[in-house]
Amino acid sequence: MTLRGQGLTKTFKVSDRIFDVPESWKSETPSSRMRKAQYKNGESEIVVFYFGEGSGGSVDANINRWLGQFKEAKEKLSSVIEKKKIKDDVITTLFAKGTYLKGSPFGQKVEMSNYAMRAAIIECKGGPIFIKMTGPLDEVVKSSDEFDKAVRSGLIVKFDT
Repeated sequence: MTLRGQGLTKTFKVSDRIFDVPESWKSETPSSRMRKAQYKNGESEIVVFYFGEGSGGSVDANINRWLGQFKEAKEKLSSVIEKKKIKDDVITTLFAKGTYLKGSPFGQKVEMSNYAMRAAIIECKGGPIFIKMTGPLDEVVKSSDEFDKAVRSGLIVKFDT
């Protein structure tokens, strides 16, 4: 059961999934065509990517790329990766903290010390959905439960009502 009917939660739709979003997440216009949704929560940024079936790269390639967005070498970076099967979906989550290299993939980077990333890849029918939150460590830790609830809310196909 979601809170949408009670007006307590915002939503976004990706493929055939509808995700519930905490009220604290402020919707933004996506800064690139690759982004399907983009939110701000304090200084933290939450982005959603979806490329369709057979696109977006492997889970391992994406996790490695995301870990590469930190200054520290992957072997020295504090990170936790978990994988779970929930019904027909496989979800891989990542938590990492360190000096985040903020900026576009091919542009100038700004070192953001004491930053963290909480991310999820949902492998599902129609292609993987990528959701990533980056921001100051204390904000990301504080928002991790809300992030996880938002991710879990999209693990089953819902119908617009």
